[in-house]
Amino acid sequence: MARILITGGAGYVGSHCAKAASAKGHEIVVFDSLLFGHREFVRWGELITGDIRNGAALDAIFSNQRIDAVMHFAALAYVGESVTDPGKYYDVNVNGTRTLLDAMARGGVDKIVFSSSCATYGEPAAVPINENTKQNPINPYGFTKLICERMMDDFGRAHGLRSVRLRYFNAAGAEPTAEIGEDHDPETHLIPLVLDAAMGRRPDVIVFGTDYPTPDGTAIRDYIHVCDLARAHTLAIEHLLDRGETVAVNLGNGKGASVREVVDTVRQVTGRDVSARDAPRRPGDPAVLVADARKAHDVFGWTAQRSALATIIEDAWRWHSLRFGTR
Repeated sequence: MARILITGGAGYVGSHCAKAASAKGHEIVVFDSLLFGHREFVRWGELITGDIRNGAALDAIFSNQRIDAVMHFAALAYVGESVTDPGKYYDVNVNGTRTLLDAMARGGVDKIVFSSSCATYGEPAAVPINENTKQNPINPYGFTKLICERMMDDFGRAHGLRSVRLRYFNAAGAEPTAEIGEDHDPETHLIPLVLDAAMGRRPDVIVFGTDYPTPDGTAIRDYIHVCDLARAHTLAIEHLLDRGETVAVNLGNGKGASVREVVDTVRQVTGRDVSARDAPRRPGDPAVLVADARKAHDVFGWTAQRSALATIIEDAWRWHSLRFGTR
């Protein structure tokens, strides 16, 4: 089995991937600044605290222990903040990834699974979105992810790097055992915000846009269970370990749920009332973002298994209740 360095492995998706990879017998080393990650989420493998922009710290890891492959999650991921403070995002996301790739080249590590995003597509001309859709991001966050993908192509030509770029749609849910889950500060994702409203931690949830050309007028997104994402990462690592070639694939369930459907499902699952307040659309929010994830099945044999909306919300509610307490 492989020894895997997971950057950002104390975060939401990274910690779930650490658990999934460990369950497959891989050894895990987590590298995380703990700026947004949680020390208590590192339960599978050792934790090395450090900043992804610190090349010397990365060199020390690659020099002092065998690393066979990297899963790279360490990044900033608030779209709105990327618009108001783009320099911060280019520094952490782009410069941090360049520093990691340089250290990998020096250390002779040539395999990486990259946490990319559907934000690289921007506002697509058609849905569902497949991997041939033109990548035309509309915010700095999405553009930093696209730059990182391009860097990996260049490092592949120069140093033989092989990479799997996993373009997530909307990660959601939590480990069914509620050992780990979603805990961001600030929280911007819809499902935990609606759960907060159900729990009484916030007075209501804001529905941005009720006049979209969708059945109920609210925006539709493709929600993918974080455990399905984690399983895809282990399959991606195995693809590279088996000498598979560089590839980019979408990760989604191929179905969309509207904002109102999410709110209604939270009401059903929790048995609690949720106050929803309508507001105007946010600039740049497309009406529908849904993945065509058939390539992930063709390349890895992966399909979403736990991504029915009710299942996602049941798992998220179990975690949310334990993490934040009920009223």
